[in-house]
Amino acid sequence: MPSEEIARLAEMAERKLGLFLSEEQIARFSVYADMLLEWNTRVNLTRITAPEDMVVKHFLDSLVLAGYELGGTFCDVGTGAGFPGIPLKIAIPDLKMTLVDSAAKKVVFLRAVCAKLSLKGAECLQMRVEDLGHLGGARAGFDSAAARGVAVLPVVLEYVLPLLKRGGLFFALKGTRAAEEIAMSGRALGLLGGEIEEVRDFGLGPQAEHRALILVRKVKETPAGYPRRAGIPGKKPLL
Repeated sequence: MPSEEIARLAEMAERKLGLFLSEEQIARFSVYADMLLEWNTRVNLTRITAPEDMVVKHFLDSLVLAGYELGGTFCDVGTGAGFPGIPLKIAIPDLKMTLVDSAAKKVVFLRAVCAKLSLKGAECLQMRVEDLGHLGGARAGFDSAAARGVAVLPVVLEYVLPLLKRGGLFFALKGTRAAEEIAMSGRALGLLGGEIEEVRDFGLGPQAEHRALILVRKVKETPAGYPRRAGIPGKKPLL
């Protein structure tokens, strides 16, 4: 990534998010961006390839979560090319990060990134999240989790809430339809043990798309039957 765009990342992170990135962290973002662009010629990772767009729409968009209390363990569900998980891991090195995606090629990329950047305490899993939600150690095993662009809110609640400890936080990164998705999520929240705690609209500048951040607190245990088997939550949402 061009040095002027990396400098812009550091400046915007501090000005817009109050987040200071060290020279080492900025260097890691630069390597990550270069790897993303290089691998994207062979593996479909992202449609956003212009450096100035990558800074805002991928890196800064992910780093918004760094301003919240994430606890010690974080799960990025349907991480794709690593957003928001890898930027958060770069910014908060002590955060124990689990990156989950069902696409094998994307997980190979994520493991290569974590190795290249020496991101210790980062695990990359190729798995359907419905299966992960029934594994010992993963079910009710995370302090916080996020999903960006994975599915509509009732579906993604069924994916994520089983993974959280009671009291844990789920960050749903949404766009212009956030209010509509919240309106259809009452049944899923009630069944799965979640409660919407905050909805925050934010903008990162004219290059960024509208973003709504929905914070869901897990207030009671998720019944053992959820998530349902792979494919069912998407086909038959809890509406």
